[in-house]
Amino acid sequence: MGIEIDRAQFDQEDRRRFVQRLEVQLEQLREMLRRPGFGTRADTIGAELELYIIDRDGRPAYINEALHEAANDPLLTVELNRYNLEYNLAPEHLAHEGLLATERSIVANLERLSALAGEQGCRIVPIGILPTLRHEDFGDHCVTDRQRYRALVAQLIEWRGNDFQIDINGADPLQIAMADITLEGANTSFQVHQRVIPDDYAAMFNAVQLVTPLALAIGANSPGLFGHRLWDETRVPLFKQSIDTRHMDRYRWSEPARVSFGHGWVRQGPLELFDQTVRLYPPLLPVCGAEQQMPPLGLAPELAELRLHQSTVWLWNRPIYDDADGGHLRIEMRALPAGPTAVDMIAGAALMMGLARGLRDRMEDLLPALPFPLAEYNFYRAAQYGLSARLVWPSERQHGLREGAVTDIISELLPVADSGLDALGVSREERDRYLGVIDARLAVRRNGADWQRDCAQRLEEAGRSKQAALEQMLERYVQLSQSNEPVAGWPLP
Repeated sequence: MGIEIDRAQFDQEDRRRFVQRLEVQLEQLREMLRRPGFGTRADTIGAELELYIIDRDGRPAYINEALHEAANDPLLTVELNRYNLEYNLAPEHLAHEGLLATERSIVANLERLSALAGEQGCRIVPIGILPTLRHEDFGDHCVTDRQRYRALVAQLIEWRGNDFQIDINGADPLQIAMADITLEGANTSFQVHQRVIPDDYAAMFNAVQLVTPLALAIGANSPGLFGHRLWDETRVPLFKQSIDTRHMDRYRWSEPARVSFGHGWVRQGPLELFDQTVRLYPPLLPVCGAEQQMPPLGLAPELAELRLHQSTVWLWNRPIYDDADGGHLRIEMRALPAGPTAVDMIAGAALMMGLARGLRDRMEDLLPALPFPLAEYNFYRAAQYGLSARLVWPSERQHGLREGAVTDIISELLPVADSGLDALGVSREERDRYLGVIDARLAVRRNGADWQRDCAQRLEEAGRSKQAALEQMLERYVQLSQSNEPVAGWPLP
């Protein structure tokens, strides 16, 4: 975020100075939002794709720093755990075949990284949670040797004060305690960035929040951990619990979780989202860079401390300020998992962006019909049950709440997604390609989590042990993922 982190421990003076910077930078952001023409360029899509590195046996390979060095690519970064990488895809204009360009970029970069990994006897795989993980793949020995990660781990452990508790229900519930936060690194995501103009930001952010459960249900790709069959998107509870510093007491208040779906519908505009993050969450990494004054018209302030603070609050949909290109705002959609294929990931992004744009101008009528806690309920039910979820869905002229199957809701809204993508400038060819992927998943009732679970179960029924079934399922997954054929058409044993 533009500030070098050179230590892991901080004192009250560090926090006092950092909070002062946050107040100044909130005012600078307020001034930027008043400037005519700020952030009004065309819609773009960007993305961050997190990846696993595995060896020939499908086990995590601890070589992210070696691959990062070999790739010599400024868009590639290492992640918290030594077997994860993240590729930052360049932004593309949606009206200039941006979706198709992003898919092609994913395919090309996966091929290039796979070739580099192959030179070291390893492979690259985009998958929400690696099914062959074992307990020994977590702990201090797996943390990437970067000061930012060491500082983050140290601060979260200090704030927690004792073990992090993991308690996830499912067909085979999982309950474990972890001394550090490295289970967070089990989660790999496809984080989509969409540029949004300030005047549309509140309605668009609310629309993204509303439709996220739909995209999550049909895009789920993380059905378990350590051989336990859990949620369709096990990443959702695992991420929240693996870094939760709170000690919950049903009779006392506690601060909000740093991993959250949010705290309510946006009422006015983007500033309240940044303001809320400052008001609700104490600084986790209070590192101050060089002090900067408000630049003249035509230039944007860096707001480095504010951006650093935002990066330590992991909302599933997060507001982003960027000083690039004269300054602009984005919505970062963080709920989608990595994989199974490039075309599947772009289809999920297209569905979310198309639905959000298609519903944006109806949000004033829809929001009174869905209290925010029910939008949050929808998010967790979609993560838990995937395409079997039943969600509470609003309509403008309703008289009472109604629940429906998520598959029926998505089917009914596909024309809305199509019109929304059209309004964003997405070509007919792209709309047919990516919404066709969604339609095919609905037809066979299959997302990545369904395929993983069904494949492993069939292999077990054929006589493999649970561990052998997971290993063989992963081998099939890797091969099929490289084909870039949508998961709806993947064969089962």
